[in-house]
Amino acid sequence: MSDLPDLTGKRVAIIATDHFEESELTTPRDSLEDAGADVRIFAPHPGTLQAMQGDTDKTISVRVDGTLDEFDQGWPDAFVFPGGTVNADHLRIDEQAQRIITNALESGAPVAAICHAPWLLVSADLVKGKRLTSFPSLAVDVRNAGGDWVDETVVVDGNLITSRNPDDLPAFVGAIADALVS
Repeated sequence: MSDLPDLTGKRVAIIATDHFEESELTTPRDSLEDAGADVRIFAPHPGTLQAMQGDTDKTISVRVDGTLDEFDQGWPDAFVFPGGTVNADHLRIDEQAQRIITNALESGAPVAAICHAPWLLVSADLVKGKRLTSFPSLAVDVRNAGGDWVDETVVVDGNLITSRNPDDLPAFVGAIADALVS
């Protein structure tokens, strides 16, 4: 992902909790940082978050830069929501996470959600009339919430960027970078 534009001065907030899919957090973080962006991780609790691979195997821990309680909605230029079934299931019922993603979409800032993360969009009632993708098991949830679910690598609908799974990370990160410079 070295083909990314210069993102110096851009700020990206990653919103996650324990049991996120490792590559869906670390790949955007590392790639965007390598391009010059200031990337920080925010979670419901301080300390560290446990990463997973495929929802079943614990991998690394990552340090949290701030909590959702102290999150400054005006700080980031873009928002990234990694997947992982448990991570997404916990965030989708977190009122602060719902408020953050709602305000982010309303602000016009790029909002990127991959894999199971679009569950948060469904729970916050934000998919009606939107075209998006996700892990295939969410297709019915998205459609029932009024969204147009499609099976594509990356979907950009206004300021909403979605992808299906870790295989889509190059296109997902590229779409985030493009949105940050446009």
